[in-house]
Parts: sequence; C-alpha cells; structure tokens
Amino acid sequence: MYEIISSVKRDYIADLARQEKRADARALDQYREVSVETGLIKSAQGSALVKIGNTQVLAGVKLERVEPFPDTPNSGVLMVNAELRPLASPTFEAGPPDENSIELARVVDRGIRESESIDLDKLGITPGKEVWAVYIDLHVLDYDGNLIDAASLAAIAALWNVKKPQVEGWTLDEFPVLKKPVAVTVVKIGEKLMVDPSLDEENVMDARLTISTLEDGSICAMQKGGVWCLTVEEIKAAYGLARAKAAELREHLK
Repeated sequence: MYEIISSVKRDYIADLARQEKRADARALDQYREVSVETGLIKSAQGSALVKIGNTQVLAGVKLERVEPFPDTPNSGVLMVNAELRPLASPTFEAGPPDENSIELARVVDRGIRESESIDLDKLGITPGKEVWAVYIDLHVLDYDGNLIDAASLAAIAALWNVKKPQVEGWTLDEFPVLKKPVAVTVVKIGEKLMVDPSLDEENVMDARLTISTLEDGSICAMQKGGVWCLTVEEIKAAYGLARAKAAELREHLK
C-alpha cells in the first residue's frame, strides 16, 4: 500500500516531526476535516460515506438469511469485506483481495466483533438451521492515508444507519446494534507520535498502532503495523491519544 518516496521528502517530514510540526500545518494530535453521511445507498439496509481529509470510504450493510456456523448455531453471522479500488490510488490493483485489503477488513471486523457492537444472539431465526448474516462491504473511493480509521467509522455509521430492515422475514422491532467502537490510528515518526497520518506520513512512519475503544474508553481491539517497535511509554501515550480522539470522532455518529 505504501509508495516509495524520495529521501528528501522523507527527511523533510521527519525533521518537521522532530519540531512537532506537520506538512499540512496540523498539530500532532489533530485530525484532518472529518465528515459522515448516512443513508446514501438505497439498496442497502444501512450505508455511510466517511471522509477524513481526502480519504473517502463508503460502507454498505446487507442482511441475508444463512445457515449458522456449527459452533454458534443460534447466533447471527458477521462478515466484513474491503475493496481497494484502483481508481482510489495508483498503488491499488484489480483482482482478488491482497494483504492490505485483508488487513483492513480484519481490523474493522475485530473492532465490531470484540466490542460486541452487534447483539448477534438476537439474529437467530431457526436454532441450528437459519440465522441472519450481517455483511459489511467497505469500498475505498479515494486514498490519502489513514484508511483504517475512515473504514472503521464508516462501518459503525452504516450499522447505526440500519433501523428496522426492510427484508423478508425480519421480525425484530429494530436492528440490535448496541455500541460505537471507534478506531484511532497513531503513527510514530522518529520519536514523535501523531494521529491521522496523511499518505506521505504513512510512507515514512516507523511504526503504527491502531486502538479501537468504546464509549467508556475501554479497549476492544488493537493492531500494530510498521517495521519498528513501540515502547511501553509510547503505547500508553498512544492509548491516551486514541481515547481522546475517539470521543471526538464519535460525535460524528450522533
């Protein structure tokens, strides 16, 4: 997913970070402009378009009746799929999912699943025979860094956009979505930590840590990226940033 950039640009971004500055004049703990629009896909049960700076991710939710998994015969099924469209970035290629799209889908899935954002136990239809499956499709429309946060926010916004699904056989009063996990990605450049990395910042980062938290600040998922390590103190600082920034991002879900 990352591009090879010149050593001059790499040194420039690293030097700015040492001065606690960024190329776009943001503070290290500042997100780019964030917007969330819901209900854009009429054929889906729920949908949302999230923009973080120039990064755009569209999420759609579909419900289908399926056979349950043998180990959870009475619970619904959650499936997250991510598609990195070639039109969104010259680094994306057509074809089957690559490691980047697989990682993106898994990180979003883990935040929703581990937080128990959806009460899957309420999505059983006939015990051992039929349950509701919740499919979340993520489409990257424009990539300018920080896909994970945009995709996570889009998925949660789309789930909360589902009201009473207009699908045959639906009997519940409403869709059982309960919580709002939010992912915040913190990257390390040199000795500095910053949130919401731009594409250039991602390309020069030493390490990345995505932390998904709930409304009470508890952690429900984490994902480490990048080639270098993080100290215990840096992980604690990243959590502090994630908790504070998640509260800000969650305001866009109201």
